[in-house]
Amino acid sequence: MSTYSLEHKEYLKKIRKEKIVVTFFRFLIILIFLIGWELLSHFKLINTFLSSSPSKVFSTMLSLFADGSLFRHIGITLYEVLLSFIIATVIGIVVSIILWSRPIISKIIDPYLTILNSLPKVALGPLIIIWVGASINSIIFMALLISTFITIINIYSGFISTDKGYITLLRSLKANKRQIFTKVIWPSNYMTIINALKINISMNLIGVIMGELLVSKSGLGYLIMYGSQVFNIDLVITSVVILAIISYLMYFIIDKIEVIVLNKNS
Repeated sequence: MSTYSLEHKEYLKKIRKEKIVVTFFRFLIILIFLIGWELLSHFKLINTFLSSSPSKVFSTMLSLFADGSLFRHIGITLYEVLLSFIIATVIGIVVSIILWSRPIISKIIDPYLTILNSLPKVALGPLIIIWVGASINSIIFMALLISTFITIINIYSGFISTDKGYITLLRSLKANKRQIFTKVIWPSNYMTIINALKINISMNLIGVIMGELLVSKSGLGYLIMYGSQVFNIDLVITSVVILAIISYLMYFIIDKIEVIVLNKNS
């Protein structure tokens, strides 16, 4: 026998209906875009040499798959993104904890975080190659430069924006900093951290592609660079489409983690 009230059943029904509508229109937008793109290219309303077409993108994917290079390039880019993502996340959380627990340190380095975050990372590309060599190290370093500082800023901002009432209450009960952090700061910032991860994964993807454009001989960034050098626009756009798919899948995974965290703490 169901223990849900009629109002709760109606609410759940409304939520399920909303999810279906959102999912439907998400796919509809993509479908309309692809059909429109294909029709415009088919009837020569756009220059396919400059814009390619969905059918040519699909054909290029099949060609890359046939010669065995598709998953190799995807795998290399994924490895670099995930590695830099993990490192940036760990650094971001650890540094944010240190800044929260030591306000004097925060006051000292706060302007430097802003300055480092605003530096034009692409302009540092040649220096990065000189510093760490023309290898995967340069790619990871570039990704970390782009993602780490913004991760620290976002997570730390969440920590210091936590409701002061809870902190005051725990202090009145003689709680120490560790107890305040574990009982209030960390639980109150689950969503802040999840949102920081969403930004982090996109920033790492951008950083890795920028790094691959500079030094890599494999990966999706390399395919984009190679395609542009030989005027193979189909290859360039195919690589961009694959990147968009990877970005969506990573966002989807983090979004599911967010749902699990919300359900666990609801």
